[in-house]
Amino acid sequence: MKRHLVAVAALLVVALGAPSRAQEAKPPAAPGGLSTGTVKVQLVLSRYQGDKKVISLPYTMTVVTDERARNTGRASLRVGTQVPITTMARQGGDEKAALVPTIQYRDVGTSIDCVVTALEDGRFKLDVTVEDSSVETGPGSGQVGSNPSFRSFRTNAQMVLRDGQTAQHTAATDRVSADVWKVDVTLNAMK
Repeated sequence: MKRHLVAVAALLVVALGAPSRAQEAKPPAAPGGLSTGTVKVQLVLSRYQGDKKVISLPYTMTVVTDERARNTGRASLRVGTQVPITTMARQGGDEKAALVPTIQYRDVGTSIDCVVTALEDGRFKLDVTVEDSSVETGPGSGQVGSNPSFRSFRTNAQMVLRDGQTAQHTAATDRVSADVWKVDVTLNAMK
């Protein structure tokens, strides 16, 4: 009897103390053979003056495609600041009242919206909207007097990418400064 208890105790120790083997987690297959998962989308917003790169702004977003949302995932990014602008207004709305300076604020920065849909053949459809604004002063900026000018850039396009692929989303020329804006997008499936 004592031997029997020792054998049972030894089996329990081995069974409970043995490390369990975790199976490699794979994204679940969704209807139609699509796979859900997580992708990393990197956008690089660059501005050029001729051949010289003036600025390069990288942004990275993680998007989870989900079968409950028809294998679509969404991500948004907002980064920027509010810039004070002095304007003149009449006190109390009276036409004869003296003009007094007032301060209003304007948002400047970058906004990105990204929708990713997993396709059946391992590719991903991206719908990307990029909006960027900045304050410009000095020669060639379009500034009038002491008032700053506001540069803005907005683009929306769809593209289809495979894991690890990079493609140019947009290239556009600013008509005031002749600067060229480019948006490059890279997609990586996270394993």
